Amino acid sequence: MAANDNSDISNAEFAQFQKLIYKIAGISLADTKKVLLVGRLGRRLRELKLSSFAEYYRLVASGNAAEELQTMVDLLTTNETYFFREEAHFQFLAKTIAADHPPSSPFKVWSAASSTGEEIYTIAFVLAENFGLDAPWSVTGSDISTTVLGTAERGHYLLDRTRGLPESYLRKYCLKGVRSQEGGFMIAPEIKRHTRFLQVNLNRALPALGKFHVIFLRNVMIYFDAETKRQVVARLVEQLHPGGYFIVGHAESLHGLSDTLHAVQPTIYRLPS
Repeated sequence: MAANDNSDISNAEFAQFQKLIYKIAGISLADTKKVLLVGRLGRRLRELKLSSFAEYYRLVASGNAAEELQTMVDLLTTNETYFFREEAHFQFLAKTIAADHPPSSPFKVWSAASSTGEEIYTIAFVLAENFGLDAPWSVTGSDISTTVLGTAERGHYLLDRTRGLPESYLRKYCLKGVRSQEGGFMIAPEIKRHTRFLQVNLNRALPALGKFHVIFLRNVMIYFDAETKRQVVARLVEQLHPGGYFIVGHAESLHGLSDTLHAVQPTIYRLPS
């Protein structure tokens, strides 16, 4: 019978998964996350008709099951998000960063842990309001999880996912679903054409992405240890334009992690020009 509760995984087996996800994604999975791991991976054991977590670990660690390894990463790294989460960051983006940027000049933002896309599209709504839909701005969204990237790229959400999204933006920048899509909404094509999506593992050398005026790296560093945080921040800072901004989550700080970025206010940093 497949494993389905916390008693079905030993501490030694859990430690193997901790080491594996750290090696792949730099994520330090706390001992308190054993129940989460069992809940999320237990479903895969049942679907694959495996008898134990040890058997599942042998599969994903074998080097011969890349697709299942990606599925495991997706399951262990997916986090809740919503439109305009930590709204003060978007107010700063609109009133300070975008307001000081010439609207006719290209403006690029990277959402580096974009999850299911709500952050990407929130940024896009703000830039559309500030610069207009015809201006040369763009938002790149990346994540280690291919599953959440697929959701983000589709840009289709249930209406009960509008938490935080102003009604005016919903009317202006989204399309209400009809017939088979009833009960949902789509991000309008005029917004989506300013976006791109790609899988990026922040724990590895970055692909050629170009330079950005703003990088959002929010609510992901809480899963990294100090050394991984330093390495990730250093990689991302290399992608900033001089004078660019680096924004982290409200539960996060770059204190002691970067000598390059200067704090503008809590959770918002800037690379000197």
